Amino acid sequence: MLDKTTKSAKFHVYYKQWITVYKEGAIRDVTMAKYIMSHQWLIKLVPDLTLNNLTRISYQQLLNNYAEEHERQTTMDFHHQLKGAILDAVDEGLVERDPTRKAIIKGKQPRPKKPKYLNQFELRTMLSNLSLSQEINWDWFILLIAKTGMRFSEALALTPKDFDFPHQMLSVSKTWNYKGNGGFSPTKNHSSVRKIQLDWQTVIQFSELVKELPEDDPIFIKTTDKIYNSTINNILARVCEKSEVPVISIHGLRHTHASLLLFAGVSIASVARRLGHASMTTTQKTYLHIIQELENKDVDIVMRSLSGLS
Repeated sequence: MLDKTTKSAKFHVYYKQWITVYKEGAIRDVTMAKYIMSHQWLIKLVPDLTLNNLTRISYQQLLNNYAEEHERQTTMDFHHQLKGAILDAVDEGLVERDPTRKAIIKGKQPRPKKPKYLNQFELRTMLSNLSLSQEINWDWFILLIAKTGMRFSEALALTPKDFDFPHQMLSVSKTWNYKGNGGFSPTKNHSSVRKIQLDWQTVIQFSELVKELPEDDPIFIKTTDKIYNSTINNILARVCEKSEVPVISIHGLRHTHASLLLFAGVSIASVARRLGHASMTTTQKTYLHIIQELENKDVDIVMRSLSGLS
């Protein structure tokens, strides 16, 4: 399809074809949705821009226009998604020179950042205000993510069969496609398939909760239900407000879990495995501020130890 494209073709048409040929079926649905969104922005911002008019100036103007409504990081992501297609167009002789070279990324002033995680006291306070009934509800869902650090889609996919109560283990081997039409889906990456050690209290609680439930069905949702991340975030927000602690998201519970482990002295390697990160580098980048704080404490310990040698 792409070999029939001419220099006079509209950029957004070429980009749509490029997505279809190179990305469709090769990337996860959630990533594909981002490319499709970028295509929609091209139609909105440069509906008449042709490949032969794609210069450094026209491309920079496109980025500038996009940046008027987006923060810098979002503009950077938009730039990276377009760049792959543009470089291929350069290779095919449809665009004379790389217009993305030396592109300047701008963006709106970032909004004030919401707290990403709770400290240990705040978490305990929030958990004490959960309504943990005799049957599975969303408060149990919140508790389990706080105790395991699972991703939202991983927790939705849990079935009674995933619990190994005698060994206090929880198997994570799938996700729930809540953004699509439901059903089980693969995990984010190979490293996301893992076993998470559970504390004895959680084992006792969930062994009672799931003992009468169908072994292979999700424990938190019915397979016909449509569930939204925002719905559970709103439930968590109400619990946080009731507890008078900072309002965080369900994903913030995952950050809270990891942060508490790091502050407790658990190694980065162990935290990475528990979270299902593809590499320790991901963990280090995500929790750099905590790691730096811990290193400062280590320096104090080292200095105190050395001063006692004289």
